[in-house]
Amino acid sequence: MSVKAIPVWDLWPGDVEWQPMSPKLRTVWVLRSLVNLLILAVLAAVPLAIWLGWEGLLWALGGYVLVAGLRALAVARTVATWGYAERQEDLLVRHGLLTRRLSIVPYGRIQLIDLSAGPIERMFGLTTVQVRTAALGSTTEVPGLDPAVAAALRDRLAVRAAEVREGL
Repeated sequence: MSVKAIPVWDLWPGDVEWQPMSPKLRTVWVLRSLVNLLILAVLAAVPLAIWLGWEGLLWALGGYVLVAGLRALAVARTVATWGYAERQEDLLVRHGLLTRRLSIVPYGRIQLIDLSAGPIERMFGLTTVQVRTAALGSTTEVPGLDPAVAAALRDRLAVRAAEVREGL
């Protein structure tokens, strides 16, 4: 089995047909991020009010709004970097805004393919495909797919993995 080499400086090769995540993923991740920040803000409100007083709490609230807005912008931009591509011998998954990451999953190494969706993902009609390989603890995720697209990807990966194993 040979895997087409990707030069180290070309983490996101342009000769591949990248499939984007659903646009709804942006909303899900921004919502999740804002909920997490809101929980932290509520937990910090009483100590900040005692320590800084009400005026300080208002300044902290302004800081929270600024951080929440910047976080929402960063999360929205990060979602746009996600993509996956199916090549003849492997699955490519890319992501990363500041630090780019490219995962290459040879079909012959795939051992388990899971579909998962948390409550927020289900509310927006999204599913995550998790691909586990023979490497210990190695899991690659393809988040933010419509359930039908995720199921079709799972089925194609399972067929390709079985074909490669039969050929060994």
